[in-house]
Parts: sequence; C-alpha cells; structure tokens
Amino acid sequence: MKRALTLLLLTAVLAACGAATPLPPTAAPTAEPSTATPTATPAPAAKAGPWWRDTVFYEVFVRSFYDSDDDGVGDLPGLLEKLDYLNDGDPAGGPDLGVTGLWLMPVLTSPSYHGYDVVDYYTVNPDYGTNDDFRQFMDAAHARGMYIIIDLVLNHTSTEHPWFVDSASGPDSERRDWYIWSDEDPGYLGPWGQEVWHPRNGAYYYGLFWSGMPDLNLENPLVTAELEDVARFWLEEMDVDGFRLDAARHYVEDGKIQEHTEATHQWLRDFCTFCQEVEPEMLAVAEVWDTSYAVAQYTTEDVNLAFEFSLAGSILSAVNNGRAGPLASTMREVMRLYPAGEYATFLTNHDQNRVMNQLNRDEDKARLAATLLLTLPGVPFLYYGEEIGMVGAKPDELIRKPMQWTDGPQGGFTEGIPWQPLDRGFEERSVAIQSADAGSLLNHYRALIGLRNAYPALRGLSLTPVESPHQGVYAFLRGGQILVVINLEGQAAADYALQWTDEALASGNYQATSLLAPAEVAPLTVGPGGVVEGYQPLPELPARSALVLALAPAGE
Repeated sequence: MKRALTLLLLTAVLAACGAATPLPPTAAPTAEPSTATPTATPAPAAKAGPWWRDTVFYEVFVRSFYDSDDDGVGDLPGLLEKLDYLNDGDPAGGPDLGVTGLWLMPVLTSPSYHGYDVVDYYTVNPDYGTNDDFRQFMDAAHARGMYIIIDLVLNHTSTEHPWFVDSASGPDSERRDWYIWSDEDPGYLGPWGQEVWHPRNGAYYYGLFWSGMPDLNLENPLVTAELEDVARFWLEEMDVDGFRLDAARHYVEDGKIQEHTEATHQWLRDFCTFCQEVEPEMLAVAEVWDTSYAVAQYTTEDVNLAFEFSLAGSILSAVNNGRAGPLASTMREVMRLYPAGEYATFLTNHDQNRVMNQLNRDEDKARLAATLLLTLPGVPFLYYGEEIGMVGAKPDELIRKPMQWTDGPQGGFTEGIPWQPLDRGFEERSVAIQSADAGSLLNHYRALIGLRNAYPALRGLSLTPVESPHQGVYAFLRGGQILVVINLEGQAAADYALQWTDEALASGNYQATSLLAPAEVAPLTVGPGGVVEGYQPLPELPARSALVLALAPAGE
C-alpha cells in the first residue's frame, strides 16, 4: 500500500505526543451545552491488530456529499475538496471529524442514481468523474493515513450490462450461463415474498431484488474469474483497501433456498482468499442483514467483518425506551458469538430511516446513541450526515439527500439545482453552524472519535459488563482503563451503585478523569481480585447523560 511511509510518520508523531494522556474536554455528554473548544482527533497511535480494528469508518454517498461543478450531483472532486472535513491529515490539531476510513457507496458506472445495478465494473460513474479523479482522491486520502473501501456489488448487475444483454439474446448466447435462466417459470417467491423470476424473450431469469437487477450465476467459473479480475483491478490499479460486499447472504441459491447456503459461504471464502493473495491487508466487510447468529457464521472463515444489525437496533431501542437490560443482553450475545471482535457496528445506514427520525429528532438521545456506538467494541461505521443530525425517512431517495454544509442556498452543497431537494430546516443542522457551537452534536462526535483514536482500550476487543440496580443505567469497562456510564432515562439517576470484577485492575485506589466534559468524579477503590462494589462517580447522573472516565492508579 502506497501510504506506508505516511503512516509511519503519523505514528511517530503520535507516539511523541503520548496518546494515552487524557484529552482536553471537547463536547458535553449531557443535555447541558459545553463551552469547551474542539480539539484535533489524531490517527491511531497504537495498533490493536488488523488496521481496521483501529479505524472509524464514514459511509459516503458521493452523489450527495459535495458538488464541485454545480450540476446538482456530488462528485469525486467534490469529495476530495471536502476531505479535510473528514480528516485533515494533521494529528496535532484541527477541526476535522477524525474518521480514519471511508466506505464509498457504489461509484461504478450505473444507469440508476444509487449505483447498485452496475453496467461497467472497470469505470467510475461519469456523474462522479473519471478513473483519474478516483486515483487523485485515493492519493489524497492515503496521504492523510486514511483507508478507503468501496461497495462491490457481486450478486447482480443491471439489465443494461453487456453481459446480460448478450445472455438474454437467446439460449445459444456466449454468456447465457452467466445468469440464471429457466425455460418455465419455477413459480416460487423470494425470501420476503417478492417476485424473483422475470420473463424475457420466452424464458425466465432470476433477479432477487427486482427485474432490473438480474442475479449473476456465481457457480459459473467464468463469472467468478471475471469478478476476481474486477477485484484485482480495484485493489491493484485503483489502490482501494477493501470492499463492502453488498447482499452477501444471497450470492448462491440452492433452488428455493435463497439465502445463507453453504455454496454462498464457500464462494465467499474462495473470493476473499483470492483478494488477500492480491493484497494481504485488504478488508472484506459483508452486508448480511439478519440475526446476530446468522451474521456471525460469515466471520468464522468467509470475511473479515460483517455488520451487526441486531446490536444497532438494540442501541436505538435502549436510547428510545430508557432501559439498559435488553441492550446488555444483546451485547453479551454479540460478545459470545464474535470472540475475535469480527463485527462492524453502526446506528443506521443508507437502507434505513435516519437516526434522528428513529429517535424522534431528540438530540440528547442522538448523543447517547453516538456515545454507545463509539465506546463499545467493534469497528464503527457512521452514515454521512449522522454527525450533524440530518433527518430522512423512506423512500430511499429521502434518506440519501445532499449533505448540509452551510445555512446558505442549497445548504452549500451546490450552486446548481440539487439532484434531491434538501430537507426543510437544514439551516439549523449544518456543518458550519455546528462547528461554531462547542456543545453541538457534531462536536460531540468529534470528541468521541478523538477519544477512540487516542485510547487503545476503546479500540480493543475486551468489555467487562458493569452491574447497576438502576434499570436505566448501562455501564461497562473497556480494557481495564476506560469506564463508560450512561443514564438512558429522561430523569436523573441517584441510586445506581456500580459493581463489577475485572482482574485487569489490581486492588488499590484509582483516580478517575472525565474525558468528555469537565466533572469532579469520585475516586475508585478496587478490592482484592478486581472487585468493585457500590461505586458512584457522581452523586447523581443527569438525565440522558454519559460519563467516559479514564482510570489510573492514584498518584500517577
């Protein structure tokens, strides 16, 4: 990878800065606004394993991020122009968000606005620019020490793809077996009751998602070889760091069984093995929208990471209903199923109503959700605009609207007519306004990402559950160094005495330092065997508030 020297230099600078030192407060974790000034968010100072475990990802829909040529459509030069907002490459200071990885939603040539129906796997969508524009963007991102993965859609193509045009031309076509055909309508439906067999030229082809997206026949070795060439091209020629694999549970069907087949697992294993032979440090993260148990089956051997949908739902539910028990139960199950932390965490993505809509546009709840996302184990992914509280509910176009940069015309996204209109009230939720407000949601995200980047314990695999008699208090210990205490309820919690056992903490007295906002917190006493009983860092936890505390032996 071409950024090795850059990363070594960044690591050296960070080591000199002492990344384990508590950061100055940068945003309030409670409903009370903070007057603290945001600080820089350094790149990771210490490695906890594969690079992605030290990475905070940001999901970008290029069409909606920033329009550089005022045609109303976001593009790669626009993304490059706004790269400093995401990561300015300076670990010593700056107002950047601090994310260290990007997931780009489809950037390949496609006839649709969303890009999930590809017509050319080797060419950047002309709406977004050229292959050279992509390479220029990659060089700039890598120079900042960032990692970039792209959406790679392998399950299906567009009906306009030349492969399908040839395949549909007749039974004797060269690529007939590149897709799945039947002379008669098999008659069965898809996993959610949808039509999956579509008529064309006297036969029927299989398309799981809709008639415009015919499924590739991944059991055909010629198709697999072509897709391996596609992967090689993006890893070698375009220098990407990995792939988000769309619809991974549906790759290979077994008759009416259209998800989670053993052939799907085997194909994924073989494909990822090939990719890692091309680039040993590449990341494969799978979209498997299902229960934690089903998702975990893909991380044993198939891919590096898979998105944890159950945990995402539990975080939002806990924040909404103020109850810690169900979230704690989900987290225990996740930790049991993924012993190596091979899962990606998130709140919502491009297929779901936005966080603010699911939280009834309550910013205090959004702060808590962000705090949970960025202090729990797993590799976190943020959806663009989440950090400023963008709103949006389905249909899909309305949850993928343009980014809100300023309170000016078109939100600073374009000087033309945007491909989708911005939401009413965008002026109150722009990057410019929130950057100037130290207590804003944006600065809360900046502070949390800064803490995760600075403290290896927050990026590690361990989590010690902390018990409390209060049903609204959720707490946990990370790496024996960071204690997170969250009051999910809409009222203060006075009786929440914490208790836990963690042998990583030797018996003795510890000072606790609040990392998110100024607070005088009580020292901690650890008994023999790492036992803690009845600890309350504050006499009372404010409503919907969070404490992130660094623990250090007293006197150090």
